[in-house]
Amino acid sequence: MSTIHEETEAAATRAWTEGRMVYVELTDQRIIGFPANRSRWLKEASEVELAEVRLEVGGTALRWESLDEDISVEGVVAGRFQLPPTP
Repeated sequence: MSTIHEETEAAATRAWTEGRMVYVELTDQRIIGFPANRSRWLKEASEVELAEVRLEVGGTALRWESLDEDISVEGVVAGRFQLPPTP
């Protein structure tokens, strides 16, 4: 008997922020959060700018229009971020 393992792309049903934390609720109902400071592009954003997050591409991407920033939900799940440069 052979088992087929199908890879599926991570997708979210909602995204929001609380302070400097960004959260996504995945389609399997897990909630994952990360500090905005983990991202080079979100690190300098204000809390108001962070709160403008919305889901795009069928829930597979986070988008901040005013910051011109996109982060894949798959990248969030895997912990892949563009880390801020170290001084």
